[in-house]
Amino acid sequence: MRLLYACSELGLGHASRTIALGKRLQQRGHELHFFTGGKAYELLKKEFPNVYPVTPVAWYENSSGVVTTASLINILFPLPFFDSEQNRFKTKTSSAQETIHRYYDLRRNIHLIAPEAMIADGDINALRLAQRWKIPHAYVTNVVRPSFGFSSLLSPGERITERYVKACTKIIIPDNPPPNTVCQYNIGDLQSVGVTDKTEYVGSFFDTTPTIVSEQHIFAPVSGPFGTRAKLLRMLLPAFDDLGVKAVISLGVPGEAKTVRRGNCEIHSWLSAQQRQEAMRNASIVIFSGGHITCFETIKYAKPSVCVPTQPEQLANAAKLQDLGCSILAKNKSQLADAVRAIEANQEKFKANVQRLNKVSNKLNGLNRAVEIVEELTLR
Repeated sequence: MRLLYACSELGLGHASRTIALGKRLQQRGHELHFFTGGKAYELLKKEFPNVYPVTPVAWYENSSGVVTTASLINILFPLPFFDSEQNRFKTKTSSAQETIHRYYDLRRNIHLIAPEAMIADGDINALRLAQRWKIPHAYVTNVVRPSFGFSSLLSPGERITERYVKACTKIIIPDNPPPNTVCQYNIGDLQSVGVTDKTEYVGSFFDTTPTIVSEQHIFAPVSGPFGTRAKLLRMLLPAFDDLGVKAVISLGVPGEAKTVRRGNCEIHSWLSAQQRQEAMRNASIVIFSGGHITCFETIKYAKPSVCVPTQPEQLANAAKLQDLGCSILAKNKSQLADAVRAIEANQEKFKANVQRLNKVSNKLNGLNRAVEIVEELTLR
């Protein structure tokens, strides 16, 4: 089957899922054509032959992370921002204009590729395109109607995107079924959205088989856009100094791998998948922003965690993990240090809760079921 696969670049978790599912579909003999932007494009280009760039659509953010109010203004108006990676001021195009350009980037290739089915991971533009051209399609997502931490000002935008979600052929949620759904507060009430009958919780796309672990350091994978990384680093480094702990930080910046040391802390610009797994496996505590993919990494290795969210989606994941007794949510340096001390004082309790969640997660094979759903699309 010939597939058009569109992937959001808002966080590299979308790209990680796309690579995992794409490779499995490729092994099954399907022809895949990928569309994405930003760093996700760079990652997918290394893994697959048919990868095409499209206009990225992004939140407005600065060194403090995503700025909700500015993001709302930026829907219609371009705004200046300081690019700390290039050390200069730039202007962010309005997200409405980015969306229009992205849609036409995708549409420009629809006749050339002539896909029999489409997959969209977090890409609403691809859903609109599939519906416009009446192509069967699956939507891979961990966000439907967020119910935790989202501003009510975003509700009109949510309702607009929901019209495309409702028309999906199938919605794939790479997470556990309720009540152990990590992204539960981001999924919201599926019945009120009207998509219960076409939605399936398939399980994580990543292997959660338990493995032998050790506890040598605190591991902090700091991925995401520059604003996210800057905000977390400003909290992590002073907190680690105060705690006097051995720590490993990965900045998640694709490219040349560089390492610097600051006291007991190792800071890596990039870790390979194998190095990242090793750092996670040997951690006593994992500190991360609450990204969906990393949530399941902590579950695989049964690691207690501290979540330091930088945007609403991560906040909702963090709140659910905290409710499950696997993590503590922290919003500043002081809370982060207190959370680490609290976990160290109750290590076995937190580990037991994550191990319980691991047993639930390990009963599912999200990739296998997702492949089956995709292969059934043209039969509907």
